[in-house]
Amino acid sequence: MEVKARGKYLKISPKKARLVIDSIRGKDAQEALDYLRFIPRKASHLIIKVLKSAVSNAEHNFNFKKENLFIKKIFVDQGPVLKRWRARAFGRASEIRKKSSHLEIILEEKVVGPKIKSAGRKQETPASEEKLEIKSKEEIRDEEKSRFPEKMGETKKQGKTRPGERGALKKIFRRKSI
Repeated sequence: MEVKARGKYLKISPKKARLVIDSIRGKDAQEALDYLRFIPRKASHLIIKVLKSAVSNAEHNFNFKKENLFIKKIFVDQGPVLKRWRARAFGRASEIRKKSSHLEIILEEKVVGPKIKSAGRKQETPASEEKLEIKSKEEIRDEEKSRFPEKMGETKKQGKTRPGERGALKKIFRRKSI
């Protein structure tokens, strides 16, 4: 069951609010409230109000426990923009756009119960029952050599170099010293 709460016509731009809501998406409701209290942005205070409203809606209307709630979805949409004008130099005017936003929070209750096993799927054995294969250091080294020969000091290209190619050391020591 989902619980919704909306905050409409908030006096903050959606871009600034999204910076804060991205940090609490998917968290527990109580954890998100604690986290928001320490974020020094205007949007955090507005989001706290709407989140508290959503939690109280869940407790009062649906008898959910505060501890079992988490943020399923949280998003901000743009609201109406107020356009104002400001006097500038040489008799000009520039536009000031005062943006607003609509915030929506959807909470859901965590279900802590047994998972339903489907009849068609193969049952997986727990990790404690699986047999672990123990390999010696030599076996691991041989396996890595076969997969990554360059890493272990061997090169794929063995033998003579082509006439145009020279090693890096030959190039360094071939140079004349000053």
